[in-house]
Amino acid sequence: MLKVQKETASMLTRDGMRLDADIYRPEGEGEFPVLLMRQPYRRAIASTVVYAHPTWYAAQGYIVVIQDVRGRGTSEGEFELFAHEVEDGVDAVNWAASLPGSTGSVGMYGFSYQGMTQLYAAVQRPFALKTICPAMIGYDLYSDWAYEGGAFCLQANLAWAIQLATETARLRGDEPAYQALYAAAQNLPLSDSIPARPTILKDLAPDSFYHTWLDHPRPGEYWEKLSPKHLLQNVDLPMLHIGGWFDTFLRGTLHLYQEMAARSTCPQHLVIGPWAHLLWGQKVGAVDYGEEAVIPVDRLQIRWFDQFLKGIDSGLEKEPPVSLFEMGSNEWRFLEALPNKPKSYFLASTGLASFNEGALVATPAEACLDDVFVHDPWRPVPALGGHAVAPAGSFERSHLDSRTDVLTYTTAPLMADLHLSGEVTAEIYCTADAASFDLCAVLSEVHLDGSVYNLTQGYLRVESQPETTPLRVSLQATCTRIHQGHSLRLSLSAACFPAYPVNSGTGLPPGESRLMEAEVITIGVSCGGDRSSRILLPVA
Repeated sequence: MLKVQKETASMLTRDGMRLDADIYRPEGEGEFPVLLMRQPYRRAIASTVVYAHPTWYAAQGYIVVIQDVRGRGTSEGEFELFAHEVEDGVDAVNWAASLPGSTGSVGMYGFSYQGMTQLYAAVQRPFALKTICPAMIGYDLYSDWAYEGGAFCLQANLAWAIQLATETARLRGDEPAYQALYAAAQNLPLSDSIPARPTILKDLAPDSFYHTWLDHPRPGEYWEKLSPKHLLQNVDLPMLHIGGWFDTFLRGTLHLYQEMAARSTCPQHLVIGPWAHLLWGQKVGAVDYGEEAVIPVDRLQIRWFDQFLKGIDSGLEKEPPVSLFEMGSNEWRFLEALPNKPKSYFLASTGLASFNEGALVATPAEACLDDVFVHDPWRPVPALGGHAVAPAGSFERSHLDSRTDVLTYTTAPLMADLHLSGEVTAEIYCTADAASFDLCAVLSEVHLDGSVYNLTQGYLRVESQPETTPLRVSLQATCTRIHQGHSLRLSLSAACFPAYPVNSGTGLPPGESRLMEAEVITIGVSCGGDRSSRILLPVA
């Protein structure tokens, strides 16, 4: 293994902004490919919360460049979320390729914002950029990041906005603002008159992206101009896609992979572990998935970079392109493509699904009583685990399923193990007495002792109620084994707070919904006959 030297260097963007970077060089003769990471959280961190330190990557025979993006760390300019990452990314790739000792070939890696900077840098197809390894990204910024099912991702967006605003206050030397925002980060402000618009963020970070995202509650031109989905149509690179079953951005990872796998002439590999956004370990939430869950992502990336930056046959192209961790068996599954074989389980009820009398059955019931439950904004159903709230993961939730504002539909104990792998969709015939309401769907495993652990969930904001078609709730994709003797359960509610704002029932978007105007909402769910609600499960 090579020894490593560290230095700091700067480059100028095309409009004259100085961007600073730490460069880690192998001590050895010859030239080396470059690995570039561009990030907004101070370059010394270098995403070591999930990756090995840059010195390890450099010791594998790479020049590693960790750069502060514009307006972050010690780099010049104003930080404006994603606004400069295309041009700055291209300039950074070209600069990195021209560093002394470089072969001229560049690869990029990183997750979250650092995954996004890879996509933006690829938009103009710089010749030096040969491959990328985007992890946990939002391909369509609207539907994969800011909103889910039309509902604003409140906790995730607000927490991130406060984090970035706190760092901005630090860079400006504004200690009172820094202290106030830091305190808000530890206890999110969720009880202002308009809960989704906390006063502290309006006062101390008026230029935050958060306000703009709230002001654009529906897809449209704003999101199209900003989203990688609408910018990458002519890009074709080898990509290693990394996601987590409990990551809030798994939708983006899957959408990018599926599109690239369908049209790319270059290898596209996908790895999904039982991870949340942070960390990538073996325990997520209350469940330990065993040592197999700790896949050596760093070694996998080096194999990938060796293949596409050094021309070394690392054997990757002979392996199945899809690697999925199956929770329950706690083993990896290696596939040629993502599976897609839905099987329907239908809702059946005596009208008392709010008292655990609902069932999931293989064939539609001929007739059922409607289930009716009441959403009280004073005591909304709280979020617990899943992908949209912190802490994420799987938790015991039988106490939530015992609430009368949660409908539960449960299978009989399984006669054999059931393997699920892929997308999950709930189709629910549903009506309410309000202009707008929300529908949260959680799929869980019921154990022999009666404990209940969530597997995946989805959320939908309903702004118009179809009379003849069901509401479709897309749940997060999953890969899991349900043990023989256990049962599957679908839980339905009208809130998942604070993952998403409580729907006021007024039809107003969250940025305009006042706390005191929130209405009590009565919701009915139909099953049986020509209104047979169901859940479509990806049975492997």
